[in-house]
This record gives sequence, C-alpha cells and structure tokens, in this order.
Amino acid sequence: MPVGDLPGWKQVFTEDFTDGDVPIGEFPDKTYRVRWSANYFDGTPDTAAQTLKTKSGYYPSKVISVHDGLMDMYLHTENGISMGAAPAPRFEKDSKRPFNSQLYGRYSVRFRAEALPGFKLAWLLWPDSKQWPEDGEIDFPEGDLSRTIYAAMHGTGEKDNRIDQFRTKSRFTSWHIATIEWSPDRVEFFLDGESIGTSTSATPDTPMHYILQTESCLTTCPHPETRGHVYVDWVAIWAKD
Repeated sequence: MPVGDLPGWKQVFTEDFTDGDVPIGEFPDKTYRVRWSANYFDGTPDTAAQTLKTKSGYYPSKVISVHDGLMDMYLHTENGISMGAAPAPRFEKDSKRPFNSQLYGRYSVRFRAEALPGFKLAWLLWPDSKQWPEDGEIDFPEGDLSRTIYAAMHGTGEKDNRIDQFRTKSRFTSWHIATIEWSPDRVEFFLDGESIGTSTSATPDTPMHYILQTESCLTTCPHPETRGHVYVDWVAIWAKD
C-alpha cells in the first residue's frame, strides 16, 4: 500500500485491512468503524433495482467480511435476491457531509474478483448533492466481473449525461491497481500505473465521495447458483494539495 504524500497530492486515508478479522454480519464492527461505513442498510435497492425493478440490492451483513489482510465481498443470491454491498471509506468529521467528501482527489485501490457473470463493480465518485446527472459521476474500475475492466466519466450539466469511456483488455480475475486522479478540468484513469485515458469535458466541480459500489443485474442478472468473491487488498486516498 502506498503511504505518504505525492507531488500535488496530500494523503488523507489508508487502509490495508491488517487490524484484525471481521466475520460476515459484523462489518465494520469496532475494529473498522472509525475508518469505514457499510453505507447502505440491508435491503437497499441497487442501481438495477431502482431503474429496472430487478430483485437485487445491497446486503452488507450477508456480504462483507475481513480476513487475511483483505476485505472480502461474497456475492451470491438468497431467496431470489442477488446481493452486493457498497462500503465507503470514512474520514470526514463533519456529520453533515458524506463519509469521505472532498473536492478533487486521488483514489487508488488494489483488487481482484472471481469471474461472476451478472455481478459488477462500479466503484465510483458520487456527488454529495445527489444531483445526477447535473453534478456528474466518475466510475473506475467498472464492469461485469466476467468481462473486462473499463472507466467511465459522466459529464456534468443539466439534462446532460455525456460519457467518456476508456476500455481495457484486462480482466477482474488478476490483481490490479486502479487509480483515479480528479483535478480541476480533467480526470485521468490509471490501471497498474499506466494511463488508460483522460477526460477533459465537463469535469465535476462540486464535492464528491468514494464508494466501492458492488452490485448486479446490469445488464443481465446472475444465475441463482453464481457465487464468489471480490477482494480488496488496500485503499489509499489523497486530497488535492
């Protein structure tokens, strides 16, 4: 895990999940509560459930655990409902603002996932205002876990949802480091230290917060027997210096 400031960036958060194990059903418990939130209660509809009325949602108590220095998200289906989770780092002390709110930042995560058709990642920066698409959205890594990784920058503006997409040939089944650098007038995406693209159109310019949004049913739902794991090795966040 990278520790320390970088040129132009001041580090504000690190997590490598080495403070102890947490079984499914207890995350974040007292060990990680200061630095993490499960973010959504069990049964909160995910993106597809909200837009397509699918039987899918966030169930952190049935999905998230910590062991062997990793966060483990166990994706599966119970009683016909496909289950994901969307944990969020916590460092914002102002209770009126989301857990890790800031304007501009650098976000880096090391991760791996099993190939699980129908389950997907959309680890994203979401506007504090919740005004979408007006205030934009930044997603990376994103993609169905049985396919390849891509990044997406949703531009800002009333009634606007222009998307810059940057696709790779890399699959989720290997360990990768995904990094977002969000600066005034530009967002650049890096996979394993190599730039995969830069967006300079309609860059978000209001505070946003980072969520490891892990869900299903976009574009197809998983088979009821599909089950497996997403692993997070570490997360590091910097503010614009």
